Amino acid sequence: MNFPGKSIQTGKWNPKILVSGVCLVLLIGLYCLIFAFSDQDAEASGSLSTLVTEKCVRIVNTLAHRNWSDALMKSMVDYLEHPVRKLAHFSEYAMMGALLYGMWRPWKQRGKKLYLLIVSWVFLSAFLDELHQYFVPGRYANFLDVFLDTFGGCCGMAFCVLVEKIWRRWRRKLAGKV
Repeated sequence: MNFPGKSIQTGKWNPKILVSGVCLVLLIGLYCLIFAFSDQDAEASGSLSTLVTEKCVRIVNTLAHRNWSDALMKSMVDYLEHPVRKLAHFSEYAMMGALLYGMWRPWKQRGKKLYLLIVSWVFLSAFLDELHQYFVPGRYANFLDVFLDTFGGCCGMAFCVLVEKIWRRWRRKLAGKV
């Protein structure tokens, strides 16, 4: 049986198609997740952020062997909820930058064109996400979030570039020792 990505002549998987395909599937899943989060009204979105922040504070309390009072933990949650929300934005788009790099890198040379393509794609995605939020009850579009998201995408892409450079250097060293 022949699958997309499998060579007819050799019967082996084409790594370019395999890597790009896996990244594409994960990217589609990420877009669905981002859309679902953006589609929540203000109350649902806020309560989710608060819930995540509460869990984080409780985990830190447990791991640090502290006995923080409920009042102290409540004030920490109130203080940290906004940064946790922004970190979530950053993380989603860092993943997007990494997945876009994984999807397009097998087909394009490293360099300015590839990087500009990824940054532009992430910027457009972030802009459309904020535009979508504008139409959700109780939510608003924040152009600063577009820049935060784009920066996250740049960091995700930069992480992949760094890992690829380290991998190539390690492979060259390994090939030189054989």
